[in-house]
Amino acid sequence: MDEKLQKVLARAGQGSRREMENRIREGRVMVNGEVATLGDRVSITDSITIDGYAIVATEAGANRRVIIYNKPEGEVCTRKDPEGRTTVFEKLPKLRGERWIAVGRLDINTSGLLLFTTDGELANRLMHPSTEIDREYLVRVMGEVTDENLDNLKKGVNLEDGPAKFTDIVDGGGEGINHWFYVCLMEGRNREVRRLWESQGVKVNRLKRVRFGPVFLPSKAKVGRWVEMENDEVNALCDLVDLPSTSTQPKTQQQKLDMKRNKNKATAGGARRAKGFDWQSSEKPEFKPKKPGKRSFR
Repeated sequence: MDEKLQKVLARAGQGSRREMENRIREGRVMVNGEVATLGDRVSITDSITIDGYAIVATEAGANRRVIIYNKPEGEVCTRKDPEGRTTVFEKLPKLRGERWIAVGRLDINTSGLLLFTTDGELANRLMHPSTEIDREYLVRVMGEVTDENLDNLKKGVNLEDGPAKFTDIVDGGGEGINHWFYVCLMEGRNREVRRLWESQGVKVNRLKRVRFGPVFLPSKAKVGRWVEMENDEVNALCDLVDLPSTSTQPKTQQQKLDMKRNKNKATAGGARRAKGFDWQSSEKPEFKPKKPGKRSFR
């Protein structure tokens, strides 16, 4: 079946559809030896290259993989950083003919759950505002927080890029000038959680994402480590954004060796992880407040 070229390239893990459209405009994509143009449609039997490198086109859902990464503070969500800082991509398993696509971003001072996938269409749908997937954060703020402040944050405040609000806030306890809260919002604008709290005159001094939609950060994913979602878990995530599910694909001997090597790297320095995990469990994050409050939005 013929599909739009940028869609096929995104699904092959080469980047977002917008990035692929830009590469096509720049004349960097060839189809069957001819320079591609926007609007071209291709099939998986066509010969496709980007900057001279062959791209392996696949059917929708084939070889789809998703991993959960526990980002530490200090890492940046970019492939190459001009300042030489560590990036989130450096610790991910290596791929051949594909690349990992980040589902959203976290700023350098925010830690916690990041999703990566080889399927550009899945990443695009998970990030699109129309899907209205909620994000949950564990946040520690410094300063006095009143009931009026909490009401303002739930009703909505005007930021420089438009109105914003938390859909729910749960008291997580704390002592002294620092206090913990679980907060939930339906979008992922730049530094949105921090800017919302700053609008009420308090400062965020610790921020960690613990959930993205139905995916919780499992305790097995220690800071700076990743775990791969099983096929049925990936299918459940696809159902959320109306993508077709796939059955487990038989793996070649080379793919088995690659997976074994990557898993060994992910568990280096500790015990091997058990096969699979319950990604919808209510396991607590690595750091948590004393006397955490009940979370109403799970």
